Amino acid sequence: MEGQGRLRSRPVEGAVVTERLTIYDTTLRDGQQTQGVQFSAAEKRRIAAMLDALGVDYIEGGWPGANPTDSAFFDALPPTRATMTAFGMTRRQGRSAANDDVLAAVLNAGTPAVCLVGKTHDFHVRAALGIELAENVENIAASVAHCVGKDRETLFDAEHFFDGWLSDRGHALDCLHAALQAGARWIVLCDTNGGTMPGRIGDIVAAVIAAGIPGDRLGIHTHDDAGCAVAGSLAAIEAGARQVQGTLNGLGERCGNASLTTLIPTLALKYADRVTTGVPADALTGLTRTSRALDDILNRVPVASRPYVGGSAFAHKAGLHASAVAKNPALYEHVDPAQVGNTRIVPMSNQAGQSNLIARLADMGLAVEKGDPALARILDAVKAREAEGYSYDTAQASFELMARRELGRLPRFFEVKRYRVTIERRKDKRDRMVSLSEAVVVVKIGGTKTLSVSESMDAGGGDRGPVNALAKALAKDLGPYQAHIDDMRLVDFKVRITQGGTEAVTRVIIEHADGEGRRWSTVGVSPNIVDASFEALLDGIQWKLIRDGATPA
Repeated sequence: MEGQGRLRSRPVEGAVVTERLTIYDTTLRDGQQTQGVQFSAAEKRRIAAMLDALGVDYIEGGWPGANPTDSAFFDALPPTRATMTAFGMTRRQGRSAANDDVLAAVLNAGTPAVCLVGKTHDFHVRAALGIELAENVENIAASVAHCVGKDRETLFDAEHFFDGWLSDRGHALDCLHAALQAGARWIVLCDTNGGTMPGRIGDIVAAVIAAGIPGDRLGIHTHDDAGCAVAGSLAAIEAGARQVQGTLNGLGERCGNASLTTLIPTLALKYADRVTTGVPADALTGLTRTSRALDDILNRVPVASRPYVGGSAFAHKAGLHASAVAKNPALYEHVDPAQVGNTRIVPMSNQAGQSNLIARLADMGLAVEKGDPALARILDAVKAREAEGYSYDTAQASFELMARRELGRLPRFFEVKRYRVTIERRKDKRDRMVSLSEAVVVVKIGGTKTLSVSESMDAGGGDRGPVNALAKALAKDLGPYQAHIDDMRLVDFKVRITQGGTEAVTRVIIEHADGEGRRWSTVGVSPNIVDASFEALLDGIQWKLIRDGATPA
């Protein structure tokens, strides 16, 4: 990897020469510090494969010896094109680098690169480490030299650097020069507390380069506590840093790290005249899929407002915007959503006009001419149903079914004749009070009726509730359609009370997914939460059958 930061693209006559920017991913280490996140070793291997396919240059696998999961991951490292990196810290005071067990664990991980964190803020050196500044510099130099001597590409992670620069610039620079002179390939400046403003980051990075730390050996690592992690990273890059660190979806401790799902497309699509990365165009088109795959692993609902890859990143709800986008998407879109593997959405709501509606129907493959009487019927239906509590801008699949119904283009796959849900509270054999939900669903397909019964008991013997029992019973036996729904799963279930009191109207929105990576949302409304849920469940299955091209029995 030596010299990677100095790579340049081949000059073309009349073209601007760009510099190679290195992308360092720390999802498997910093991302694992996110509250509520704990990867298994198998999940870490799966994420590493995703990162490698994306085209990042370094993958930081974790901290060997810090926990059983990281140790298990390093014991069976997956093959990657990217440089796998082990993370650790500089030697402790009073020990030589050769006799420090933490350094030994990092080296024993067997990765081609290691990243050592060391303090560069005088306050931390004295208050946290309890040592003198000169001793801190000596520890950094000795640790880096030891790793370099073991033929490892070594990165020095300058913790709290920007705060340290403002407190004692001389000591902060001494730490960087010590690491550089000891043979560190990369010096990474960390905004560990995430509070440094982007302009100041840019100024300090420029000053560091002027003080003798080459830009092509300088990296940036920012946190998002002030909401400026991506902006701070870009400021450092503009000032000359040639490595950027971050995590997928901005995972990380507290408010997270700089999000690579924002940085990567920004660099590829906005900075192409200045820098190049190792992420090819075909990998960029898989960015949305990669982002959502990580959310699936974490069992999290994707953040709709996430830049580039969020479900709302290219959503145009206002009628004026939708009308303009239909003429030319560039009027309200800063990039083509297809470049990052996302799609344009024209949500439906009671604010919609005919232009908005025509565009949305076209996206569904439903061509309707302007002035068609059905358009007015659909708009009236949207307004009437939203007055009842429905919300179609967050349930596009249900809107499509409603529109198809008004257009006379809704296939009739099956009919639910009746269903029943019972909830029993009783004592089990251990004399504990437990609940058990059971659902019965009778479905008519063609001329045949089928009765399905299902309980909501999970593998551990716990009750998963009446909606779970209904979903299992409904999907238990749909005859000729079964193959289409076997890969369906529910990924989110949201309940909203639209009116107060015990007679409140309940809105249920369910997000569904299938084996092809598709996601769609449906809505149900009723004073009865079970009825509302069942309506949303039914819509989810019907939409899936339409999308799969199922033939009505």
